Amino acid sequence: MNTYAKNVLTKEESLYMKNSVLLDSDVIIWFLRGRVDIKEKLQKFFLEETLYTTPVSVAEIFAGLRPNESKMIKEFFNQLNISTITYDIGCMAGEYLNKYSKSHGLELGDALIAASVLTFNLKLWTLNTKHYPMLQSHDFI
Repeated sequence: MNTYAKNVLTKEESLYMKNSVLLDSDVIIWFLRGRVDIKEKLQKFFLEETLYTTPVSVAEIFAGLRPNESKMIKEFFNQLNISTITYDIGCMAGEYLNKYSKSHGLELGDALIAASVLTFNLKLWTLNTKHYPMLQSHDFI
């Protein structure tokens, strides 16, 4: 059941998308912590872009949620679209883990996020580009 997110993205839908940004967990965390530059950029993006996140980021945010943030984060996620994690994304993420886990310390969550970015043709907004050695500069905003 999709309690918080208004939309779930499928690969077929992504073929018709432009101006779509995937928010990484770190951006969401800094938004929650009140970082002004993140809030300002996010407000602009809400007007100009279609914003997504992944179930990975949702889980990471809820795992570290502070008690006073619950209402705010539920409202925030209600404004986002959520990408799906498919078999193909799982395979791609597994290939990334095989290639980068030892050399770059790549973790499962970041591998799934990178695979989602490439599968759905999204731009990733993250403050941790080094976590994504498989992505090129044009894959980030």
